[in-house]
Amino acid sequence: MGAGGTIARYAAAGHSVTILYLNHGERGCGSASEAACGARRTAEAQRASKILGARAAFAGLRDGGSVVDGATYSQFDRQVEELAPDVVLTHWPMDRHPDHRAAAMLAQDAWVRMKERFALYYYEVAEDTVGFRPVEYVDITAVEKLRREACYAHASQRPDHYYPAQDVISRFRGMECGCAEAEAFAPHLEGTGRRLLP
Repeated sequence: MGAGGTIARYAAAGHSVTILYLNHGERGCGSASEAACGARRTAEAQRASKILGARAAFAGLRDGGSVVDGATYSQFDRQVEELAPDVVLTHWPMDRHPDHRAAAMLAQDAWVRMKERFALYYYEVAEDTVGFRPVEYVDITAVEKLRREACYAHASQRPDHYYPAQDVISRFRGMECGCAEAEAFAPHLEGTGRRLLP
């Protein structure tokens, strides 16, 4: 939701893009069993990734109960190292959702252990992000429909509930940088000179 337009732009420019989901979403379908929910949400993630021109991968943590410990850091670091990214986009470390905070911590640890070999950026999502101050913007005007379609591919997550708020954010960020719609990012370290966003 917070970086789908940017992902679509990377993919359209010919980059290989992987969306690394922390989990299979096993606990996010109301009264459905974890197995059924996980299967449904995995299929939704794969469909959404394909719409954006990316592939889906999964880190295998527990939905809504991510434990960030030494073993988890090592496992996640190995996955990121295998992907050998130039750029990693992740959640803002102060998001309200615990899995978002876990994702930010894991991405930062991979960045440190890989000796800063990739640029690390944080993004914002409606209803969860607080205290976010962007530094860089990506014009997503031409790909916003793809981002919307990808978000709506996650049908089990009630996109009508959250997407309108994200769209308002994108329009506001667009006004800040002089386009119709934009996604905003904060680099992990400002002033590094690594401007790799599309």
